[in-house]
Amino acid sequence: MLASLLLDYPDAQWFARLDVFEAHTAALPTVIAEPLQQFLQQARDAGASDWQQRYVNTFDLKRKCSLYLSYYATGDTRRRGTALVTFLDAYRAAGWEFDAAELPDYLPAVLEFSARSQSEVADAVLAAHREGIEVLRAALEGMDSPWAEVVRAVTLSLPKVDQRTRERVLALVNEGPPTETVGMSLPMPAFRRTGE
Repeated sequence: MLASLLLDYPDAQWFARLDVFEAHTAALPTVIAEPLQQFLQQARDAGASDWQQRYVNTFDLKRKCSLYLSYYATGDTRRRGTALVTFLDAYRAAGWEFDAAELPDYLPAVLEFSARSQSEVADAVLAAHREGIEVLRAALEGMDSPWAEVVRAVTLSLPKVDQRTRERVLALVNEGPPTETVGMSLPMPAFRRTGE
């Protein structure tokens, strides 16, 4: 739940709860608590305006730092709609109705769902999107982003990555999410009239 809150947009209410967030880190294992405490201190030191700008620059302007899990598997293609419906179906299967301003694949929402429901369905959703979470972690680490610590804490709570998943993560890191090619205009060959 703490990771869900820390990955959400750092508005004024978020900043007002920094002490509450920090208090919750005390119950965590040291290997997770210390990096999260450093993350919270960095947020305090930066201040709201700077931290918000960094958040937008990180998550809204970089393809490999999307907080929308289905984006890694489907990109901005037609398949994304089906993927989003699958998330809604997963929430319903666990007895939840998704009612938020964000899309249902928004990582903080999925993490909240996992924390509050403690459902095997939530675990399955996270496992099914492990590649995307790993790509996000790698991208944040590559940028030396403070949010890397939060995503790393999430990955520490998931099962270990197997070789097949590692290969898919590397492919996504190298190639990025899929792109739509259907309906795009392609260069047309030049034609001449006969006799010209």
